[in-house]
Amino acid sequence: MTDTVALRPRDPALAGPPSRPEPSGTGRVLGLDAARAVAVFGMYYSHVGPWADETGTWKSFLMDLPHGRSSALFATLAGLSLVLIAGGPRPKTGRPLRQAVVRIAIRAVLLLALGTWLTSLGTSIAVILAFYGLYFLLALPFVKLRARTLAILAAAVGLGGPLLVQWVWTADTAWTAGFDARDPLVQWGGDGLLSLALNGTYPAVAWMAYLFAGMALGRLDLGRKAVRVRLAVVGPALGLLGYGGAWLVAKLLPAPVEPDYTAFDEAWSKALAGTDSLNWTEEQWKAFDTEHASIYDKLPDQAAGFDWTALAAASPHSGTPFELAGNIGVAITLITGLVALLGHCGRVSVWARRVLYPLTAVGAMSLTAYVGHIAAVWFLVDHPANGVGYVTGWRMWAVFVAGAMLFAVVWKPLLKRGPLEWLMTLATKPAKYVK
Repeated sequence: MTDTVALRPRDPALAGPPSRPEPSGTGRVLGLDAARAVAVFGMYYSHVGPWADETGTWKSFLMDLPHGRSSALFATLAGLSLVLIAGGPRPKTGRPLRQAVVRIAIRAVLLLALGTWLTSLGTSIAVILAFYGLYFLLALPFVKLRARTLAILAAAVGLGGPLLVQWVWTADTAWTAGFDARDPLVQWGGDGLLSLALNGTYPAVAWMAYLFAGMALGRLDLGRKAVRVRLAVVGPALGLLGYGGAWLVAKLLPAPVEPDYTAFDEAWSKALAGTDSLNWTEEQWKAFDTEHASIYDKLPDQAAGFDWTALAAASPHSGTPFELAGNIGVAITLITGLVALLGHCGRVSVWARRVLYPLTAVGAMSLTAYVGHIAAVWFLVDHPANGVGYVTGWRMWAVFVAGAMLFAVVWKPLLKRGPLEWLMTLATKPAKYVK
């Protein structure tokens, strides 16, 4: 046996100052898990939490923060996770890359199927999982690209995607009915391919900006302090560009002229006077529309064509370039901050890991937590057993959050992965046979 001698400078001064510990791999994972949990709890709030009674106040501003930004954070993290499967800062090549691509494709198909099934249940939530499935499939050709190229793609999609979505909403799209009639996803009760790609709640032509931004983050080494410092500048700058730019443009644009619905409202109220329209069937409404078709002639003329002013907003789910930039900035800032907080080896990070363990436990099984809350909303609100349903608000949101954390804290020490995460991993096992 030979002894291995560590070579060290004889003069301690030559060794230089001790380097600060960088975030460990486990710390980075915990930071990303915490960000996933924040996204999930934000979507809980958007779906069952209270809404502000008034607008334009600090209270309404704070209460509106989770709306739109939570799902955008979730999408950005999905792109980051996709790249981590493909190797992260050191992209896989050859057979390992092909296996990673197959794993991603299997996950995409499963998410597409799961999201379609959940949508077909008739829940009041706009389920995002089927959209994620399409995002993953569209991202497959780009998993080997560098961070800079992916960032450029995110910017290009963030600028061009909203234009295409706005054109779809204003153009003659009668042809889509024939396409949807042949779309199996529509026949199964879910969002069709056109909805997933162009005109749904989370259209891929615009939302791929979040995925590409997340993929660019996944290509960076978040364990390096220099990288985190740069992201700590880029994130807030994008947020300021998005939300601040929308505010500035809104100030410069002329105030929109609101259409006058007075004549239509008066005619509508007169036609419905003395009727029990609240309990009308679909056939009764069709008969009413046929008999009182002249009422619709009193609707104010709406300006047709492409509405450029609609692209100047940054409100939740507006899907404008300003909203996309602002949401990406928030996502980058939050992810960077949580990775820095939970990734260091100092006392603060150790303390934070202990305190935030329920949060990181939920993030480690975010798919289970997301699907679980959809099932709960379906049972408690949309299709309650007693026919009445529970009232949404602060209490329901708090119960959902506490329930998710309790489940995750109990489950994770036993089986590590959440139930759906375990099934997803099992389903992707065949990828190891790819040559």
